[in-house]
Amino acid sequence: MLALNLPKASFKFSNKGGKNYIFDVLRRKYVALTPEEWVRQHFTHYLLHVKGYPQGLLANEVQVSLNGTKKRCDTVLFHRDLSARMIIEYKAPYIPITQAVFDQITRYNMVLHVDYLVVSNGLSHYCCRIDYSMGTYSFLPDIPDYASLEQDDATRD
Repeated sequence: MLALNLPKASFKFSNKGGKNYIFDVLRRKYVALTPEEWVRQHFTHYLLHVKGYPQGLLANEVQVSLNGTKKRCDTVLFHRDLSARMIIEYKAPYIPITQAVFDQITRYNMVLHVDYLVVSNGLSHYCCRIDYSMGTYSFLPDIPDYASLEQDDATRD
């Protein structure tokens, strides 16, 4: 698989019937190793081990109902009360991050109403913070670490 713009990580792999699988620590099972899954597993590792996100508050493949159809958010970070806090959308490394990707994650947010939207193809990563009171959003220079998210919540209360 392609080298990504994320820290190196150790993973468990399996091969069944000639198909490669990677162990997803959040779903606690082996999943098909696709280019998008390669990005998801690296980014999840980055959030857990570099940014300090609690494993118990992250979930992969979170189903939402949108206009009568079922969609899946790639990864969702939850608050401790289990309300959604951040949606993360992944693309394969060869897929450019375009307006269509942001449109997709924005549709998911119509249901979840999170404070942060993140998109990554493993090479480029973008994070924006939504300010619902002002009706604005701003792109951040980096993915926030978990401690800064907690501080941000404390200053809002």
